[in-house]
Parts: sequence; structure tokens; C-alpha cells
Amino acid sequence: MLGAVIAYFSFFTILTNLIVALGLTCSLLLSNSRWGRYFSSALVTSGTALCITIVRVLYSLLLRHLGNPEGFQKIADVLLHDVVPLAYVAYWIFFVPKGRLRWRDTVWWSIYPLVYLASVMIRGAVSGRYPYPFIDANALGYARILSHATMLFAGFLLAGLPVVAVDKWQRRAA
Repeated sequence: MLGAVIAYFSFFTILTNLIVALGLTCSLLLSNSRWGRYFSSALVTSGTALCITIVRVLYSLLLRHLGNPEGFQKIADVLLHDVVPLAYVAYWIFFVPKGRLRWRDTVWWSIYPLVYLASVMIRGAVSGRYPYPFIDANALGYARILSHATMLFAGFLLAGLPVVAVDKWQRRAA
């Protein structure tokens, strides 16, 4: 049972959707608390929007074709990979104050995926199980995983640039 729970929470999709849920809950219900202010900050909401967008893009490009969920699994699949990312990005665009981001914020946003990658690689080295095929060191080897990780990191940094650009553009347009 514990192994199944750990495996479930080893997916970037699950963790990022939990961050979205926790962030929105704290922002809306605990807005005057330390956590509410943290999750309402432009840095955190923008980084969360970036991460949940990455979930949608990577799933659509690399993973959607690997399975064919049905029933409740299909509903969960659509919610986690399509609905939540689009809804959170809309929330970010329309409700998060703009004009507070800096270009270097993209580096801060990369900490979460780097920590995530390090943790699943360590867990995979111990257990032999990796949550995604493009980081499966058993099948691909560490040199190829490093190459994939480097491309993902660069893509993540580049994907953050339009987030900052939209933030700056929306501030000027307001």
C-alpha cells in the first residue's frame, strides 16, 4: 500500500496539480495568512502557471499516446492534464496582478522541477521504477537521461520567458 502511494505521488502531474489545489485553497480561504500571501504572490502563481502548462504540453506531446484510459480514469486524465492547466492559466491571466515579475524569476521556477527530477532519479535508482519513460534510466541509461533532463531544463527556462513577457505586457496594457 505504501509503495502504491509513493508511486502515485512520484508523478509531476499529481504533485503539480496538488500545488495548484493547495495554492488556490490558501489564496482564497486563507488570504491574510502567511501561506495565503505566499501562494498569492506573483512569483508563486506565475511559477505554478508555468509548471501546470508544462504538465499539459509534455503530456500532450510525449505521453498521451501511451495509454487509453476509460471511465473514471479518463475523467481524471482529462481533468489533470487538460482542464486544470487551462483553468489555472486563465486564473493567472485574468486575476493575478501583473507587472511584478523579473526575467530572472525563470531561474527560481526551475528549482521545483530540478528537485523533482533529482528525487525521482534517486528513488528510481533504489527501486528500479521511474514515473515516465523519458527518464527511465534502466531503459535509456544515465547519459541519455542527462541529455533529456538538459533539454527539459532548457525548455523550462525558455517557457518561463513568455510568462514574464505576458506579465510585463499586461502591466503596460492595464
